[in-house]
Amino acid sequence: MSYDESQQPTRGRSGRSTLTLAVAALVPTAVAGWLVWQGMSGPDGPDAASAAGVAASSSAASTPAPSSASGARRDDDVPGGTAPAEPSAPARPLAGKVVVIDPGHNPRNRDHTAEINEPVDIGTTTKECDTTGTSTDAGYPEAEFTLDVSHRLRDLLEKAGARVIFTHDDERPFGPCVDERARIGNTAKADAAISVHADGSASGNRGFHVILPALVKGGGADTTAIVGPSRDLGEHIVGDFVRETGSAPANYLGEGTGLDVRADLGGLNLSAVPKVFIECGNMRDASDAELLTDAEWRQKAAQGLADGIRGFLKKDHRN
Repeated sequence: MSYDESQQPTRGRSGRSTLTLAVAALVPTAVAGWLVWQGMSGPDGPDAASAAGVAASSSAASTPAPSSASGARRDDDVPGGTAPAEPSAPARPLAGKVVVIDPGHNPRNRDHTAEINEPVDIGTTTKECDTTGTSTDAGYPEAEFTLDVSHRLRDLLEKAGARVIFTHDDERPFGPCVDERARIGNTAKADAAISVHADGSASGNRGFHVILPALVKGGGADTTAIVGPSRDLGEHIVGDFVRETGSAPANYLGEGTGLDVRADLGGLNLSAVPKVFIECGNMRDASDAELLTDAEWRQKAAQGLADGIRGFLKKDHRN
């Protein structure tokens, strides 16, 4: 509704309007003070403390609280107030986990053939201490490949919070022997262990595969407790390795599953912790060799392994 100001009296308008607004502003404060006074007063009137409380209440009622632009009071609107806390950094998913990485072979095994041919007990039989490994037709050694992928894998796992232990890191003249490789994982009480390899099969045989421990019990070998969790670890790795690298499971064993079960590997037979081997590809096939010698692909391979291990370690395998 609108008003025609020409019809309203003008004498004393300004003075009365100012006085009216002032009185109107004071009435709520006065009424609030009177109500508090009545509530606190006894037969003889309020004591000093009550009177002080009334004064404080009246003062607070007449003083607006600081507010933000939205009308809600914020700590950082008040001098000396506490600013909102920064979001905390995400927890590292593998904190508290121990992973043993076993880089297959050793670059200098070729210089110590007598030592690496010494037999060692793998529980059900004996086997040579270690081997030289294979290589591509152009001479890129498997032992060099396994160390490179293992270093990349270690970086990824440590970034996720895991404690990573190597069975060796090119600091030994040869080996270690296969029984010692297993023992390192057992002593560390690893939550997972992986031995990194590349195969040396015939040309035309392509793809990767993960080797799982068979059920072995005899001599110093007993894989009863690790067969199940090792398979779970292997299955996680297969899925993530395919996704990250684009490589297919081996076309020459495992019936396309990417999994192979063996009872003749000391590193598995003697393991007391969940453990698998991976053959990342076939070095003797030209197409696979092109991938294995490519640093970018090796990084993808390491990522696939890390993702598979992380997925496995998210589960509770104590039962």
